[in-house]
Amino acid sequence: MKVTIISALIVFCWCSLRIFALPDEINIGGIFDANSVVQKMAFKYAVDLVNRDRDTLTRSRLVAKIADVPVDDSFHASKKVCAFLKEGVAAIFGPQSENTANHIQSMCDTMRVPHIQTRWDYRLTRNEYSINLPHPPSLGKAYYDIIFKLQWRNFVILYDSVEGLVRLNQLSKKWTVTMRQLPEGDDYRPLLKDIRRFKTTHFVLDVAQDKVYEVLRQAAQIGLMRVYDNYFITSLDFNLINLEEFKDSGTNITGIQLVDPHKPELKKLIDDWVIGEQRAGWVLPLQMRRMTTEAALMYDAVTLFAKTLHDLREAVEIPRLHCESDNSWQHGNSIITDMKWYSWYAPSTDSGGGNVFTPNQLSYRKVDGITGFIKFNTEGFRSDFNLDILEMGQNAILQKVGTWTLTGKANFTRTWQQTEDAVELNLQNRTLIVTTAITPPYVMLKDDHEQRKGNDKFEGFCFDLIHEISLLRGFNYTFKKVEDDSYGSKNRETGEWDGIVRELLDHKADQSIVDLTITYEREEAVDFSMPFMNLGISIIYKKPQKKSPSLFSFMSPFSADVWIYMATAYLGVSVLLFILARMAPDEWDCPYPCIEEPEELENSFTLLNSMWFIIGTFLCQGADIAPKAVSTRIVASIWWFFTLIMISSYTANLAAFLTVERMDSPVESAEDLAKQTKIKYGCKMGGSTYSFFRDSSIPTYQRMWSAMSNARPTVFTKSNDAGVERVSKSDGQYAFLMESSSIEYVVERKCELTQVGGLLDSKSYGIALPPNSPYTGAISSAVLKLKESGKLYILKTQWWKKGKGNGNCQREEKGDAASAAELGLENVGGVFVVMVGGIALACLTACCEFMWKARKLATDEGVSFSEELCKELLFIINCSENSKPVRKKSSPANTDSSSIYGSSNYGYSDKK
Repeated sequence: MKVTIISALIVFCWCSLRIFALPDEINIGGIFDANSVVQKMAFKYAVDLVNRDRDTLTRSRLVAKIADVPVDDSFHASKKVCAFLKEGVAAIFGPQSENTANHIQSMCDTMRVPHIQTRWDYRLTRNEYSINLPHPPSLGKAYYDIIFKLQWRNFVILYDSVEGLVRLNQLSKKWTVTMRQLPEGDDYRPLLKDIRRFKTTHFVLDVAQDKVYEVLRQAAQIGLMRVYDNYFITSLDFNLINLEEFKDSGTNITGIQLVDPHKPELKKLIDDWVIGEQRAGWVLPLQMRRMTTEAALMYDAVTLFAKTLHDLREAVEIPRLHCESDNSWQHGNSIITDMKWYSWYAPSTDSGGGNVFTPNQLSYRKVDGITGFIKFNTEGFRSDFNLDILEMGQNAILQKVGTWTLTGKANFTRTWQQTEDAVELNLQNRTLIVTTAITPPYVMLKDDHEQRKGNDKFEGFCFDLIHEISLLRGFNYTFKKVEDDSYGSKNRETGEWDGIVRELLDHKADQSIVDLTITYEREEAVDFSMPFMNLGISIIYKKPQKKSPSLFSFMSPFSADVWIYMATAYLGVSVLLFILARMAPDEWDCPYPCIEEPEELENSFTLLNSMWFIIGTFLCQGADIAPKAVSTRIVASIWWFFTLIMISSYTANLAAFLTVERMDSPVESAEDLAKQTKIKYGCKMGGSTYSFFRDSSIPTYQRMWSAMSNARPTVFTKSNDAGVERVSKSDGQYAFLMESSSIEYVVERKCELTQVGGLLDSKSYGIALPPNSPYTGAISSAVLKLKESGKLYILKTQWWKKGKGNGNCQREEKGDAASAAELGLENVGGVFVVMVGGIALACLTACCEFMWKARKLATDEGVSFSEELCKELLFIINCSENSKPVRKKSSPANTDSSSIYGSSNYGYSDKK
């Protein structure tokens, strides 16, 4: 009984398994183009590995049906598909050609057979029974993110098919790009030569894998593989391109890869290929041992299909279908739907089966293939994938510099220091062409340059500077003189540059070093290193001639105002001394000392005597009279102090005027030039100084520009040397505007010239490089290092002060000029203030003495103070009276006398 029950259970389980089981053999068809050898091999080995893996399709095995068809031959392809359907296939893989794939897809849709493609299908929608592994719009977004991260702003796109336009559509939305399609055939040189005239250095190549090398090779032949050129290769098999030929070009070549060739699973797979082929007696060619992206996608597609079949929850039968009939496969919809959802969800172990799931019945699972995590959207596109960003390094070795993901976008993992190290390594042992112009002391030809060759012809500050930079960075250089001797100016009408800037734009030179000013226009056109010299615009002019001594040069120590004030002080003090002497009682005495009781008193300080006394003491000669009263002595003392200071100042300044030769310069600044019309002035035509005045918004400089541009004959010169020569021969009728550093050099050697005024602006000299030059950072850091070490200062001193042709001109010291300046009122004004204060004190003292004497006389005479005061004032006012009788006290018997001074009724008598 027990045996019967066990047997029944075994039969039941076996029947249950057979209900949900797959066929023992599952046919899958592969349609391959004639040139898809590696992809066909990947399909075959993927089937073999699935069959050997006992965790996938444990009770079934895949049978690969492979057919080769000519490229774009839809008729033969349809015949092969019909043959596969008659044998019964669960899916059709491939092919790669667009026309053939579209035809097969329509057949699979009719028969409801899954169609799996690994080609780049640029259509934005998929049919119901088809899925596609790569998604072109997502790939186009990756291109956009990477180029945005690379900071490209203008570039040329080269493509070979319409599919490329779809992938690159996003690039033309943000930037203005030039798009060119490769012509038929193998000669792309005419197209590349036409592209070269656009002067661009950035290129995007979206061409077939087998064309990339040839395009790069022909680009190198016409000069588009230089250190300034940058290429972005859109092929996902960038790691398979042979770049050995371009390793010494210095060109920056960037690409992407979907398959990491260093991935352990991929290495193991290729080893299995080699072993399998050796067992079969075949030797696998070297190019077959490198996995292409299409082959990897095919391998992952087969693996995904096998896992989907393994997880089916319903019985599947694979019928034999005929293309002529209307029959279709009822399970095709279930399989294709499960493949689309496989990377997201799968039915849980307790679900009820079928292919319609509720959220509670779904659980997460994923397939991690050679190409990474496989995930589809609902339309059957693989839109989410990861890319590695690669760059060609030294010896054509590809280096991973970043990654791209759909959510994280482009992310470069290299550091700034790594980038700079790579640039410096690329710069080492490279020979750079340095263009320059002959401008002393920056670059000069040696005296015997005709007998010399190459760099040995040149010398100068800039030549030594480049030599120091080359020692720091390890490169070689070749100096070359610019053809038209122009630094570089932009034509306002055509927008074209000339001179040095033109050669840099045309990449005829790698650097340019001379006294080239960094301006906004030039910075927009080319790159500049960190400045190696700071300066400004100044004026060079003929040194002023020695001033002939004047007949009255002895008056030079004091200004005219001081002389006038001194004369006024002399007259004022003389009159004041005369008045105070008449007021002071002590100044009235007997002219004859032998008379004990004189009848009259005299005052020595008449108006003439006062003036004589003042002038005598001023000239340090003295006089035969001296003040006796306190007030007059105060006046004399203050005057003597005033005289001491003024005479000392005059003597000291006169000595300076006699020893220093005065220079008479008609202009001292740019404002002086702008205010006059006698002296002409100009600058170098087309230079930075020319642009400064032309574009200036400052009124003074606008007036100067108007005067220069309207002057006839022209005041502009072709070079700075011509301007300096014109100043030397102009006899003071011409001034030249140029950079201060050049003026410093010239005035050291031409003693008749001098710099006038200060700097009109601030500017810098820098080393110019072509736009987007990879060497800009390395050159700038070298300049900074030389500046910090003091090497730049040493070089400037060597060429400015000690260089060839140094005239050793003797310069006038600023201290000498200052000592020869005339003294103004602000210099000696304090002495006048002291004198005024002393005079005020003397006046106050004189008033006190006068009133005290009047009070004493009023008491002695028995009259009122006011009456006596009036009498004394009347006598003082009478300036003609210079003597007075002596006052005597009246006796009591004679108190009614009408006069107490003699015969006069009132006042004093000048009778002796």
